[in-house]
Amino acid sequence: MNHERIDPEASTATDPVSAGSTTRLRLRRVAIDTYHENVAYLHRDCGVYRAEGFQALAKIRVACEDRVIEAVLNVVDDDRIVGTDELGLSEQAFEQICVGDRGEVQVAQAEPPASMDAVRRKIGGHRLTQEDYRAITRDIADSRYSKMEMAAFLVATGQNGLDRDEVFMLTRAMLETGTRIDWNEPLVADKHCIGGIPGNRTSMLVVPIVAAHGMLIPKTSSRAITSPAGTADTMELLAKVDVEPETLDRLVRHERGCLAWGGTTRLAPVDDLLISVERPLGIDSQGQMVASILSKKLAAGSTHLLLDIPVGPTAKVRQMREAMQLRKLFEYVGDRMGLHLEAIITDGRQPIGRGIGPVLEVRDVLLVLQNDPAAPVDLREKSLRLAGRIIEFDPDVRGGQGYAIAREILESGRALTKMDRIIKAQGERLQRPPLGRLSFVVQADSSGIVTAIDNYFLARLARLAGAPISPGAGVDLLRKLGERVEPGDELYRVYAEFPSNFEFARDFVANGSGYRLGETVLPSRYYVDY
Repeated sequence: MNHERIDPEASTATDPVSAGSTTRLRLRRVAIDTYHENVAYLHRDCGVYRAEGFQALAKIRVACEDRVIEAVLNVVDDDRIVGTDELGLSEQAFEQICVGDRGEVQVAQAEPPASMDAVRRKIGGHRLTQEDYRAITRDIADSRYSKMEMAAFLVATGQNGLDRDEVFMLTRAMLETGTRIDWNEPLVADKHCIGGIPGNRTSMLVVPIVAAHGMLIPKTSSRAITSPAGTADTMELLAKVDVEPETLDRLVRHERGCLAWGGTTRLAPVDDLLISVERPLGIDSQGQMVASILSKKLAAGSTHLLLDIPVGPTAKVRQMREAMQLRKLFEYVGDRMGLHLEAIITDGRQPIGRGIGPVLEVRDVLLVLQNDPAAPVDLREKSLRLAGRIIEFDPDVRGGQGYAIAREILESGRALTKMDRIIKAQGERLQRPPLGRLSFVVQADSSGIVTAIDNYFLARLARLAGAPISPGAGVDLLRKLGERVEPGDELYRVYAEFPSNFEFARDFVANGSGYRLGETVLPSRYYVDY
């Protein structure tokens, strides 16, 4: 696994402080996690604060020897946080300076990033160039943008839109800001779902099936940000997921696959920074989504990608027309980036599997791998279909044969054996957390057939119960679409570890269950293209 720096001259993080007034202060580490943002702290009575005309939320440049960072300034009135002769730095900023807790630093006014001119042009509705996007992503990667400035860029591209060539240019610019893995193999497979469907842990089944077939599938996944569990959160109950790049290289070459957290390698780092702003704002434009996903997959060395686009009334993509537009955009950008991409549209009307939350999702995955009769049929079937499509990337496999090959690998036990080997290679977790000790049941209040299940409602309920921070928290579905229930029948059980989460969850379902009952089940209005 070779790591290649795409643009070695892009970063100027070690340039000396530009000419102008500078003042020395003692450095103090302020133990505050500001999550992907450099923050500095000055006392209101600090002479530098007054003399230099600094203002709260302005950006300053901080230098020590040949290291320079830019940080957003916060002003404090408590000398227990920072003294009048000190500059405090948040954990994120301090790690970049690394001069010791009581080193000496210089501070000065920071110049606004030059690329903000391009952001302002985008706010005005103009089309940007490749160099504009390169300049913006370089400045973001070098921590020259505050979260407010990143928000301005995201809103501008979301509101005014990106044409398909701009999406391509943004994808390429994001890819160039980090390292890119080269596995030195002609076919490196990957699978990704755009999200929005709780319990959709197909990756944990697809990877061992495809790896058992012999194809290379190094799956790096994210942790949950707004969902009840990401693939990395769930896999972490079985094995270590924060695997160092050198170890990852060895185990992937030996086992042909992995299920690791992507945060240990610097792959398209701008994507992580933008996501930290996107999610709280609820921004999820198509252009940004495509650039985010494809830049990460290309950085991870993928040559072939299967993309899952679930469609349903409470999924991320709700209309078939929108799904088709998104598929065409993915295919266009993927083709221009040299990535073989196939996007499939799947049924997103309800959660996949029964469990929502790490412990419950691990249970479902293991039941499928063990060929247990109690395994959720929808999770098993979707995983086999996806794995089959990826196996058909293999030039030695004829079209239409992939599903049968995947099913044989699963039913023979080879997928379970491969998963066990991957778990041991990554570092097996010998003790797994139990289900949350507090639970309650949500019951049907009338008779009928389950005609609708709200994905968003159940995902939020699982998070209120504590998932994924409390891995044993979540929602265990006892009824799915098409099943008949009578008054008092259990629809699902909610698990929580802490009383506060238990009460939050119980209050949330007081006015509704997220289920709709009727007398007839309407057929899916969505084309399911496996």
